[in-house]
Amino acid sequence: MSKAAIYCRLSEEDRNKASAEDDSVSIQNQKSMLLQYAMQQGWEVFHIYSDDDYTGSDRNRPEFRRLLADAQAHKFDIILCKTQSRFTRELELVEKYIHGLFPLWGIRFVSIVDNADTDNKGNKKSRQINGLVNEWYLEDMSDNIRSVLTNRREQGFHIGAFVLYGYQKDPAQKGHLIIDPEAAAVVCRVFTLFSQGYGKTAIARILNEDGIPNPTEYKRRKGLRYQSPPGKTGTLWKYPAISHMLTNEIYIGNMVQGRYGSVSYKSKQNKPRPKDQWIRVEHTHEAIIGQELWERVQALIQEKSKPFTGGSIGLFAKKVRCANCGYTMRSTKNRGRHYLQCSNRRVSKDACTGAFISVEKLERIVVQELNRLSAQYLDQDELERNLNFSGSLQAQKRKTLDQRSKYQTQQEEFQTGLRELYLDKVRGILSEADFLSLSQDFSKEKELLEEKIAETNRRLEELDVRIAAGDNRRELVQRYANLEHLTREMVEALIDYILVWKRRPGESDPPVEIHWNF
Repeated sequence: MSKAAIYCRLSEEDRNKASAEDDSVSIQNQKSMLLQYAMQQGWEVFHIYSDDDYTGSDRNRPEFRRLLADAQAHKFDIILCKTQSRFTRELELVEKYIHGLFPLWGIRFVSIVDNADTDNKGNKKSRQINGLVNEWYLEDMSDNIRSVLTNRREQGFHIGAFVLYGYQKDPAQKGHLIIDPEAAAVVCRVFTLFSQGYGKTAIARILNEDGIPNPTEYKRRKGLRYQSPPGKTGTLWKYPAISHMLTNEIYIGNMVQGRYGSVSYKSKQNKPRPKDQWIRVEHTHEAIIGQELWERVQALIQEKSKPFTGGSIGLFAKKVRCANCGYTMRSTKNRGRHYLQCSNRRVSKDACTGAFISVEKLERIVVQELNRLSAQYLDQDELERNLNFSGSLQAQKRKTLDQRSKYQTQQEEFQTGLRELYLDKVRGILSEADFLSLSQDFSKEKELLEEKIAETNRRLEELDVRIAAGDNRRELVQRYANLEHLTREMVEALIDYILVWKRRPGESDPPVEIHWNF
C-alpha cells in the first residue's frame, strides 16, 4: 500500500473569507477532504503536516520544512495537497521540488482541486501554468499591499506592530501616536544629559545604575510580545540605543518611515534605503522633545562625529566582536593609535569583563594567520593530504540536520503537552488560571524552538550554497598571499567576523579567533 503525506496550509487571507463553510477556510476541512480522497485511492496516510497562518511564499514554514526533510528521507511515497498553491505559490519551488527533486526522491505529488499529478506526464504544462499564475498572484498582492502601506505612510499614519519607545498607539485613532508618559520621561532625560555634556555610553551606564529597563525589556514588561532582533538580547541600555534615540525625528513630532524595504516579495529580508527614499511627514503627533533642545543635541552630535581614519571606514569596522558578550567592538583613538574595545563593560559593572586590542596588533595577527594558511594551501601535497573541504561541510550539514531534528522533536513534545494540558482543564484536573499559566510557558518555549528551527534552516541553505559552489579557499588565499598589510576590501572579502577575548595576565596578545569567509 502506498504511503501518502497530507499537507495543509491556512493563510491569513483565508480567515477573511465571508463563508465559514468555504472548504478552504479551515485546516479541518482541508484535512477531511484529503483524508477522504486518500481512503478512496487506497493509500495509507503516513502523517498530516499542517501550517496554520503562513503564506504560500514563506519558505520557512515549520511543517513545510519537515515535509521536505521526510520526503528526502523517503518516509512516504506521495504528497497530497488540496491545491498546488497550498504547497507553494512560487514557480521556482514548483520547478525545484515538484518537477526536480520529488521525481529523484521517488515522490509523487498530487493536488486534487487543480488536478496536478506528477504521475500524469501530460499535465506538466498545467502545473507550470498553475505555478506561474500563483507567482503573479503573489507579485500582485505584494504590489497592492505595498501601495496601500506607502499611501498610509505618506498621510502620516504609523505603520507597524510596535511603536517607538516613548510613544504608544492611540486607541481612538488607528495609526496615530500618543505619548507614553513613563517612557517619555526617560527620553527627555537622555536628551538633557547629552546636552549637558554626558557621552552616550555614560548615559547608558546612568540608566542601568538606576535600574531603568531598556526599550525591549520595557515593551515586554508592558505585556507586548516584542521579539528583539537576533543577537540583541538583554535588559541593559547600550550605546546604539542611546545613539539612535538622539537622532530620531519622531521625538520632535515628525513621522519618518520607510527606512528599510524588502529585497523582494519572495523574501522577508529587509535592507536599508537611501535617505532620499524615506517617507517624512511633519507634525503628525505630539513632540516629546522641544525644538531648541533637539537643535542643541544635533549640533553637539555634529561636533563630536569624527571619521575613524581620514574620512574612510575603519579597517575592521563591524567585523570584531567581544568573545565574552558578543557585542560588536567599537573604535577608539588614543595618542594617534587606533584601538578596538568592548564598550559593553562601561554600560554596567556586571555587563562584561571587556575585550581590548589595538588595530595594529589585530592586523598583524590576521596577516600572520593568512600567510600561514597560504603556505599550507599552496603546498599541493599538504593540500591533498589535509584538505577535506566538501567533507567538512557535509559533516556540518549532518550535524545541523540532527540539531533541527532534535528541535522538531521537542516542538512536537510541547504540542502534545499543550493538548494534554487542555484535556486536563476540560476534565477539571487543572483550574483555568493554572492552565493559562502553564500553557503560556509551553507557548513561549514552542516559539523559541520555532526560532531555532528557522535559524537551522537558514544555516542549511547557506551550507547548500557553499557545497554547490565548491572549494574556493585555495583561489582566495592565493590571491592574497604574502601580505604585509590589509585593506578594507581584503577584510570584507576574507573575514566573516573575529572574536577577541580579554588579555590574560602575563601574555602580550589577547586570544583571537578568526572566522573566515572561505
